[in-house]
Amino acid sequence: MTNSTPITYCTYESPVGSLLIGGEGGALEFLHFPESSRRREIAEGWVEDASPYGDLIAQLAAYFAGELKVFSLTWRLIGTDFQKSVWEQLAAIPFGEIRSYGDVAKALNNPGASRAVGLANNANPLPIVIPCHRVIGANGALVGFGGGLDTKVWLLDHEGIPHGTKSNKDQMTFIF
Repeated sequence: MTNSTPITYCTYESPVGSLLIGGEGGALEFLHFPESSRRREIAEGWVEDASPYGDLIAQLAAYFAGELKVFSLTWRLIGTDFQKSVWEQLAAIPFGEIRSYGDVAKALNNPGASRAVGLANNANPLPIVIPCHRVIGANGALVGFGGGLDTKVWLLDHEGIPHGTKSNKDQMTFIF
């Protein structure tokens, strides 16, 4: 990002907390959960303006109301080519379905890249929109999520995806 174009931002009150939405020059570049370690702090010079994000806000409202299953938005992703290829695969995971990190790596024709997929998943700048919550461990465990595992569980419940109970802070076990 350059210093010449201001970052515009807004917040959206959702069932999973206050989401911070923004990007440089009104482009959609990030969506952060309230408790995310990746959440950006609103900085001096940022401009509060929801107007560039009206489509996203309307689609989030429809998603949370159970009326939208696929987001249709224009965004600007900042990341490596590998990260962008992972995010493209994540965006293709259908509503109500899950994939493992290994499944995503195989879809990229790089079956040994499960850990790298996990790192790219963790760097996803647009969770919910690019549904990283639909990715699980190879053993079916729900592992780490930027918005916290409670948020991941809420999103999976919302989409009707079965899951188990938490076995510890960082892992959950699927029960079918």
